[in-house]
Amino acid sequence: MPNIQSAVKRMRQNEVRRMRNRSRLSEMRTAIKKFRRLVEGGQLDEARAALPSVYSVIDKTAQHGVIHRNTAARSKSRLSKHLAT
Repeated sequence: MPNIQSAVKRMRQNEVRRMRNRSRLSEMRTAIKKFRRLVEGGQLDEARAALPSVYSVIDKTAQHGVIHRNTAARSKSRLSKHLAT
């Protein structure tokens, strides 16, 4: 444990940010898994309808700095490729 007050505050802030980032990352992964289940289950119309919302979640995750923007672009590209095949 740090002795300096500013370091104590920094630890609190880091913990809050870490939990927030984990939540956002978990939300993104859940959305991707649901989309993949739709595609693999053969529900292509529902998957096409869900794709924009999954894109939105991925973009928001990248916008908040949880993942890199290139990682977001790569994920979106792979999802659209998965739907096309």
